[in-house]
Amino acid sequence: MRATAVSLPLLAAALVFAAISPAVAGGEVIERVQAYSISGKTPIELYRSIGEEGPKSGVGRAIAHTTFKLTWRRDYRPQGTSCTLVSAIPRLVITYTLPKPSQALPPETKKRWDVFIDGIKRHEEVHGVHMKEMVAEIEANTIGVTAENDPGCKKIRQDIQAPLAAASQRQRQRSRDFDRVEMAEGANMHRLILGLVNGE
Repeated sequence: MRATAVSLPLLAAALVFAAISPAVAGGEVIERVQAYSISGKTPIELYRSIGEEGPKSGVGRAIAHTTFKLTWRRDYRPQGTSCTLVSAIPRLVITYTLPKPSQALPPETKKRWDVFIDGIKRHEEVHGVHMKEMVAEIEANTIGVTAENDPGCKKIRQDIQAPLAAASQRQRQRSRDFDRVEMAEGANMHRLILGLVNGE
């Protein structure tokens, strides 16, 4: 399980629905949105509630975060004294955790909130894309791999660990780099928060 989060110093019972995305090379991608409840009628009240109720991230809390669970069905086949990974079918479940007001909002607050949460969703969806691309990288670098002198198909299971770890590390680094850019002073996340709280 890996997670990414939109975190801020002040910050960062669930409604859940799922959408099945196009399969990854014959596999399955399921994207879920899980909401955590926040309270307030004004933008600043909503923002403060996010700081109190948001998912934990490091020493603080996050506005939102994205996690995934990845499992595989792999077909290893002995070929003489060697073994080949002939197929690997992934099942990737991505969960986006986002804030949701617990009550109807006044028109002006709702207008600001809608812009804010749309931007947050778009940010988290980029993390989702990184996760899907990680799966595609694993497929490209493991399917068809052959281990020599491995009639019992044991060595090959160790051989594919290196490309698995490399793909995972690249995904985590891409997410960190993306967050660093998005959360810089004056960047997208900063503008979204100012838009919500100050109407800027």
